[in-house]
Amino acid sequence: MTLLKRSELPAALQDGSQVLKAQVFLFFGERFLCKEAADLVQEKLLAAGRGAVHAIDGDREDAGRTLSRLMSYSLLPGRQLLRVSDSRIFHSKTVVEEIWNKAVQAFQGGNSGPARNHLLSMIQAVGLAIEGSTPLSELSQSEWQKVFAFTKPSDNLQWADQLLGEAQGKSPAASANLADRYIETFEKGIPVQNILLLTAETVDKRQKLFLYLKKNGIVVDCSVAGGSSAAAQTEQKEILREMMQKTLTELQKKIEPRAVEMFFDRVGFHPVAVVVETEKLVHSIGDRSTITASDVEAMVSRNREDALYELTDALGKRQADRALTILSHLLEQGIHELAILSTLRNYLRKQLIFRSLQMREFPTWRSGMNARDFQSTYLPALKAEEEWGELLQGHPYALFMSFSKASEYSCSGLKRWLAMLLDAEFRLKGSPLPPRLVIEELLLAMLKGAPKISGRRDSMVY
Repeated sequence: MTLLKRSELPAALQDGSQVLKAQVFLFFGERFLCKEAADLVQEKLLAAGRGAVHAIDGDREDAGRTLSRLMSYSLLPGRQLLRVSDSRIFHSKTVVEEIWNKAVQAFQGGNSGPARNHLLSMIQAVGLAIEGSTPLSELSQSEWQKVFAFTKPSDNLQWADQLLGEAQGKSPAASANLADRYIETFEKGIPVQNILLLTAETVDKRQKLFLYLKKNGIVVDCSVAGGSSAAAQTEQKEILREMMQKTLTELQKKIEPRAVEMFFDRVGFHPVAVVVETEKLVHSIGDRSTITASDVEAMVSRNREDALYELTDALGKRQADRALTILSHLLEQGIHELAILSTLRNYLRKQLIFRSLQMREFPTWRSGMNARDFQSTYLPALKAEEEWGELLQGHPYALFMSFSKASEYSCSGLKRWLAMLLDAEFRLKGSPLPPRLVIEELLLAMLKGAPKISGRRDSMVY
């Protein structure tokens, strides 16, 4: 049918539009923007009446089951939306190395199922079949480079051979071209009430399935120009302004023009962070209608700690895939690896100080303390001690949020993380390893022992 830019989508979704009659949608590009665009289409498709959304995680998707559900008539009334996030069917050699890294991470984390799925995606992306293929561990350096388009890992790969061996004859994706199977299904025709929504960060636009959907479905381009050129910077800033203004409108607030540039300078290009930081600013000003530059000064960190909020949040929640994805976005924005370590170190140091203050007998920190008690009683008592005064400056609500986060950690765990950061810094400065690999290894190692507290004891939980 057509290829749309994300900015063209709202107008294309007007009532009676041909776009709303499509049964297959693909959203590709920046992950958060893809989600927003898919949310908009989903809302429009279900606005007319009853229906249901069936969410499917692309990393754990059984493609055969998805196709079966797509061809089946549902007993439920209304439209049935199958929404596949991070779909694997558009993988090609351009993303194979990233898929391999995910497989390694899953296996090292003891998750053999996801690791197997990633390996199958990698094999499928390069057009290989499991049956009859040379085991991965037996491929020479040149053969590996030719097939997968990246350098063969030096580690023992027998674990990968074993997982792929277990998948022989069990996975449709491993024995047939998945893209061809999707096209064949679409050609047969799917029940009119069934609709497929696919999102993917990376696609090969030369791939047959992409070209088919571009002609017979709706493809929405949510990609954003990368790099530091003037044109790229302009496009990125326009998207950030859009994200901020949408959030402010929904929450019925405004922001001073001079505060906007300060905000973007501190956050950088990261749509999710823009939404999160804007919401935080809105909640921090209470009943006031306008966010000022002083609010941004108080609430948005100078060293981009808050721009890395999602990364530290993913660490705290032990979400390895999410942490690595966020790291990839930060590096794509041009943030240096040492700058990321520095920001993490400042964040952890502050959390360690706040946690140690909470361990004191006076003033007494209570689990579940609310913002009002913190601002009226606890914070003034801390300031009266005349210690760490520079860390207790700024907006009281921002301090309350930092103290609340610190209460989730242990001192011993935070010290351990700081030691690991120091070791990673030495490796960045003196090791021949790729800097990105050093940071990724650091994050995975930290996630093996997140410094959460257990009950009232200040101990590590593994």
